[in-house]
Amino acid sequence: MENTVCLFEIPADDPDALQQFYGKMFGWTFEKYPAGFRYYKIHMDQKIPRGGITARQDATHTPVNYVRVASISEALAKAKDLGATVVVTKKPIQGKGWYSVLLDPQGNRIGLWEDDPAAA
Repeated sequence: MENTVCLFEIPADDPDALQQFYGKMFGWTFEKYPAGFRYYKIHMDQKIPRGGITARQDATHTPVNYVRVASISEALAKAKDLGATVVVTKKPIQGKGWYSVLLDPQGNRIGLWEDDPAAA
């Protein structure tokens, strides 16, 4: 469903240690994403929203909620017109889709997600 939160991402300085916390706290399990970067899918016995733990990119990297959109390109243009700042341009997750991250006009991170099995 478009325009709903479909994914959340938790940044970590030490992803392995943070998995221990969330595993013990909520019973979540984790799966290393095979794309060659430090990303772990969170399994919570539900389909949506999905979750992930990722390596922290910088000191300002806070949790991000991703909203599913029909077109990231169109959503980014609209967001810019509304005063947002793009911090991660449209990037592919091979075979899954596209993502981007922006800051809303008050500096909050929000992610965009576009499903696309042909993403490469």
